[in-house]
Amino acid sequence: MKDAKSGRLKKLPPYLFAEIDRLKARLAEQGEKVISLGVGDPDIPTPRPIIEVMKKAIEKAEYHQYPFGRGLRKFRLAVAEWYLRRFSVSLDPDKEILPLIGSKEGIGHLPLGLVNPGETVLVPEPGYPVYRGGTLLADAEPRLVPLLEKNGFLPELDEIPSEVYEKTRILFLNYPNNPTSALADPGLYEKAVALAGRHGFFVASDLAYSEIYFGEPPGSFLSLPGAREVGIEFHSLSKTFNMTGWRIGWAAGNEELIAGLSQVKDNYDSGVFSAIQEAGAFALLEGGELAEENRRIWKERRDFFYPEILRLGFRAREPRATFYIWAALPGKISSAEGARKILEEAKVIVTPGSGFGPSGEGYVRFAFTADRKTLEEALARLKKIRW
Repeated sequence: MKDAKSGRLKKLPPYLFAEIDRLKARLAEQGEKVISLGVGDPDIPTPRPIIEVMKKAIEKAEYHQYPFGRGLRKFRLAVAEWYLRRFSVSLDPDKEILPLIGSKEGIGHLPLGLVNPGETVLVPEPGYPVYRGGTLLADAEPRLVPLLEKNGFLPELDEIPSEVYEKTRILFLNYPNNPTSALADPGLYEKAVALAGRHGFFVASDLAYSEIYFGEPPGSFLSLPGAREVGIEFHSLSKTFNMTGWRIGWAAGNEELIAGLSQVKDNYDSGVFSAIQEAGAFALLEGGELAEENRRIWKERRDFFYPEILRLGFRAREPRATFYIWAALPGKISSAEGARKILEEAKVIVTPGSGFGPSGEGYVRFAFTADRKTLEEALARLKKIRW
């Protein structure tokens, strides 16, 4: 029998978080009581008011048909109002906003609409694996851009040669950052806009964690002068309102980039279930207090868990955003070895940093997406490890 996998799939490493989920399931089947701090999936339920809106919306017969294309204008208007209120960014709901089946889907499809085979996509690493995966599936060439601790986990855009920029179609940026939890200042975005204008590439900003912060609210790439001419931004309701399983997000920004992504989606899916879009619109328009309550919970967990991780010998910066701690392992040990040791000796799942890219070697990512009691148990187990 011929090999069933295409050459594109053979270029892809196993999807990191799917592998972690399979490992967790396998250990549970074996009777192991494993604590998973590996995947960034909020354990807090979706707020009840959003669920109630969904329950009513699902009864609407007109929502039982294909949503197609740009979906509910009600949802796009809510996105536009939220952007204006949150970032002082004015968006055209009919031309500059596109509903997505989660931001992951849009990020993965973007290179299919914008990048020609063999062209370059600048991929930050350590970073969300979909940036590289979507690039490879579009037969494009990912060029890794290291995010190093000494640089505050920010890309050194000035160090990329001009000849690389001339071949580049997309630069991905992600702040607040997954996995490092780093924040970007407007200077990075200003530099990206200037370089994109000079060399003719596009900027794709992943803003999925903008509402999980513990100080000054993070800004939007689209708020920078000139960003709308060169950029597109991705967001979702997954982290802000604990709606990972609902699969709803959006892309916003340059009209032509939105149109290109929309054309790809027209050929791949039939849109986001309309009842979910209605619930999403409610969340954006009325859910400010719900998001604030989430931040309070995440901050309580961070304030408890972070100092304890340091006491165990890990080196980490205090997260100012996201629900992740990006921690250098004690001693000289690889990410894979460290994650394996933590699993075998403590029965705690963490994400090996090398799974996010070569610059993640020597680190692991803890997701404090578990309640206080579970975090206390995880720490009690971790204390027994001898490094």
